Amino acid sequence: MSDIFTGSFTQQEPIPEEGVKAALKVMRSGRLHRYNLAPDEPGETSLLEREFAAWTGAKYALAVASGGYALATALRAVGVEPGEPVLTNAFTLAPVPGAIASVGATPVFVGVTEALTIDLDELEAKAGQARVLLLSHMRGHIADMDRLLQICRAAGVTVIEDCAHTMGATWRGRLSGRDGLIGCYSTQTYKHMNSGEGGFLITDDDEVMARATILSGSYMLYGRNGTRPPEQAFERVKYVTPNVSGRMDHLRAAILRPQLARIDAQCAAWNARYAVVEEGLRGAPGLTIVERPEAERFVGSSIQFLLLDWSDAAINDVLARCAKRGVELKWFGGAEPVGFTSRYDSWRYAPAAPMPATDRVLRGILDMRLPLTFTLEDCALIARIIRAEVGAVWQAGQG
Repeated sequence: MSDIFTGSFTQQEPIPEEGVKAALKVMRSGRLHRYNLAPDEPGETSLLEREFAAWTGAKYALAVASGGYALATALRAVGVEPGEPVLTNAFTLAPVPGAIASVGATPVFVGVTEALTIDLDELEAKAGQARVLLLSHMRGHIADMDRLLQICRAAGVTVIEDCAHTMGATWRGRLSGRDGLIGCYSTQTYKHMNSGEGGFLITDDDEVMARATILSGSYMLYGRNGTRPPEQAFERVKYVTPNVSGRMDHLRAAILRPQLARIDAQCAAWNARYAVVEEGLRGAPGLTIVERPEAERFVGSSIQFLLLDWSDAAINDVLARCAKRGVELKWFGGAEPVGFTSRYDSWRYAPAAPMPATDRVLRGILDMRLPLTFTLEDCALIARIIRAEVGAVWQAGQG
């Protein structure tokens, strides 16, 4: 009888005990709001901001309610206006174009390569169409950031990085989120730290952080934030910047602080699991491994592979066969969104011309989470199942 995998692709590790204790202390105090503090008390949220800024090497960090909120706040903080075009990846998740639409701007999609990164040739061709690039490091794949920055500087394009899938990743030793003017992160349950929902915005720019802090809903209590620009920066913006409340509370910050302390070890654990699955799939007929460049240190919390130029029927057969054996794969090529697998042409509020080269890549992408609740043995079993079922469909001539 064929092996069956019985684990859950959505079960995360428990919150560290230190986080549970800190959360209980916050709940017992009743002071959950970030600005509800006793005299001389910094509060969990401010402490988390200081620790996250120190970990990233950024001058400022702002803890907010979600990664999507961080993206929209970043766009507002750089002055994106209604009707303005904003460049972004065609291969991304719905909160990215959603953030652009939420400020009334218009996404301008840039294609994806077989490396699952933004097409830099196409970016160079489109760079003159917008003054901001909201760059999604989708599913943890980092483009050649040296060339990307060169293109954007030459065209006067400001880069905002969506690092929801690259917390802890680097390009040539530079932490993801530090190349752009602003880096945005998510702490939603399926990201690299888990507070249910939550996020961060980091920058070295005084005025950008002052605007972002006011936008987040500081009620002029910004002096209590963990990292903050000089008073002069707030004086320039505080009466002309709206409150679009989206603060992180002390409860989520308490849960996150011990997770941040062990994030580097967690990233190594994800990569160990990724390596087992990748090795198990390498060389499978009809299956293309997404090769990672030497300049990239990624975080393998999910893995993607390609079934390029396979028919829809054959890919659906692979999905069904794997599901029958307990392996949950997501397909970005389906005609309708399933869960998070929406494509650029799914977002009807953001019309786009057909992108044939990108469509070919999207039709071939299969995606799988690698939660840390999986053992290395689990990962080896999962790889064997995928390899066997892809091979069976390939040998039948359907691929």
